[in-house]
Amino acid sequence: MRHTAIILAAGRGSRMHSDTPKQFLLLADRPVLCYSLQVFQESFVDEIILVTGEGQEEYCREKIVGKYGFSKVTQIIRGGKERYDSVYRGLCASEGCDYVYIHDGARPFLDADILERARQCVEECGACAAGMPVKDTIRVVDEHKCSVSTPDRNHVWQMQTPQVFSYTLIRNAYDRLFAGGDMQGVTDDAMVAERMLSRPVRLFEGSYRNIKITTPEDILTAGILLKPQNKITSPPAN
Repeated sequence: MRHTAIILAAGRGSRMHSDTPKQFLLLADRPVLCYSLQVFQESFVDEIILVTGEGQEEYCREKIVGKYGFSKVTQIIRGGKERYDSVYRGLCASEGCDYVYIHDGARPFLDADILERARQCVEECGACAAGMPVKDTIRVVDEHKCSVSTPDRNHVWQMQTPQVFSYTLIRNAYDRLFAGGDMQGVTDDAMVAERMLSRPVRLFEGSYRNIKITTPEDILTAGILLKPQNKITSPPAN
C-alpha cells in the first residue's frame, strides 16, 4: 500500500500580521514548516507533495527541502486561492497512491504516534481525521451574539490535521465538489467527504499539543511547547 502526504503551505497568514507567511516563520532555529516535514520524512509515508504559495516554489525547493534534506518530497506545486483549491491540486498530483494524509504545514507538533493512529484508523474505515475533545463549554449564538444553545461537550471535538482518506474516496469527493458542488463554508477535507459523498468521517485522537500557528500568540505558545523541559512527565513509581 502506498501512503502519500499532502502538506499545505500556501497560506498567506493574514492573522499573523507579518510579511512572512506563517509556515516560514522561525520556530527556534527552523521554519515552522520543517517540523511536520521532518515527522513525515522519518515515517512510513512513501512520498510528500508540498503545496506552496504562488512564487514560493523555488524558495521551498532550496531553503526548505534542499537545505534540510527532505528526500521524500517528490513534488513542490503551486496552491490555489482557497484551501480546497490547494488540496485538490495536491490530490491531482498524488495519483497512484492508496492513502493520502492531508496536513497543515502550520501544525508543527505532529508526531509519530498521531501518524500511527491515523494509519490504523484509515485502514479500518477509509475516512478519518485527527481531533480532540473540547475542554471548554461551547455556546451557539445568534446574529446578535446572544446564546441560543449549549451543545453537550461530550459530543464536541475540535478538528485538527492530518485528515486521512482512501485516495479514491477523497478524490471522488473533490471531483464532485469541483464539478459543481457547494463550496460555501468548506473548511476541511472531512466536510468535503461528508457533503459530497454523505460519508461519515471517524475521528481519532490527535493531541492538545497539535496546535495550528495562526496568530502571534500561537508562535509564542509553540516556542514554549518546543522546550523539552516543558513536557509533562508521569511521577516516579513508589
